[in-house]
Amino acid sequence: MWCIGALTEEYRQRMYDLLDLYARPFRAEEPVVCLDEKSKQLLKDTRPPLPTQPNSSAKQDYEYVRAGTCNLFVAVEPKGGRRTVVITSRFMSRRSVSIW
Repeated sequence: MWCIGALTEEYRQRMYDLLDLYARPFRAEEPVVCLDEKSKQLLKDTRPPLPTQPNSSAKQDYEYVRAGTCNLFVAVEPKGGRRTVVITSRFMSRRSVSIW
């Protein structure tokens, strides 16, 4: 969850500077790139899902086994129409879990 502290004059000025940057016209020699990261949990089914039948959708059990985590890194250049996604994996064994 995002938490915004006190809306000081410095905070407002930095926010307006960033919005001005996003509003600039596209220039190939000065790309504006946005970067974000998200950690995702990898899940594995404990039972195979039941296939679709006539007049019935596929059925998937709610039970799962945790199968590690991965990180998604996304770089987007909105006005240049480009994006790059890199997915890294960090699998965790059931015995030891390391948190850095």
